[in-house]
Amino acid sequence: MRREWIVVVLVGAVLATGCVSNKKYQAALTEADNAKMELEKARQQKSAMEQQVRTLKELNVKFGNEAQAVRDELQRIEHGRDTERGAIEGRTKELEEKVKALSAQNRNVKQEYQDVKRNNDTLKSLVARYQKELKDRSHTGTAGAATLTPNQLSPGTAQATSAAMNINKVSANDMVLFLGLKQDEAERIVGNRPYRVKGELVAKNVVPKETFDLIKDRISVTP
Repeated sequence: MRREWIVVVLVGAVLATGCVSNKKYQAALTEADNAKMELEKARQQKSAMEQQVRTLKELNVKFGNEAQAVRDELQRIEHGRDTERGAIEGRTKELEEKVKALSAQNRNVKQEYQDVKRNNDTLKSLVARYQKELKDRSHTGTAGAATLTPNQLSPGTAQATSAAMNINKVSANDMVLFLGLKQDEAERIVGNRPYRVKGELVAKNVVPKETFDLIKDRISVTP
């Protein structure tokens, strides 16, 4: 631009003076050509820079789109992670509650087992005592008739000591004493009377078959 102004000044000087040497004229033309070349070069540089700017803008848009896609993917992954974490935490809490419930049930079962064990030990001791008493009485002769008075036996028991015990008549305590039954089994037998045949003890689920097999030869249902 400075050289263009020089050319303009020279032209103005020529117009003002009306005369100029050929040498100066040629120099001015050369200077003007150089100015044109530099102007064209500057225009080309400007065009190249504008192209670079457009390219950079396009790259900026591209990178922006890619960055947005990455952010969207990251958000999706985080959401999936949070959802999965929530499901795992919920499942963990559920399992922890089940463990607590099972632990409580296990404690209850242990307590019930101890109670049943104590009760069973008590019943074993009672049965052993009754069996010992029965054995001691059997040694006195005629199945304890010499040591037991009629008042000491419930109705139907006196005949049961020398023959089959009539389960339709004797008491639960006598069944425990002379048949070796458990107290609850003897009470069930009494509670489900009368019996027409001995097999009804099993048919009515009064006693297990194993127990029935042990006592069937020592009981009767004679009216």
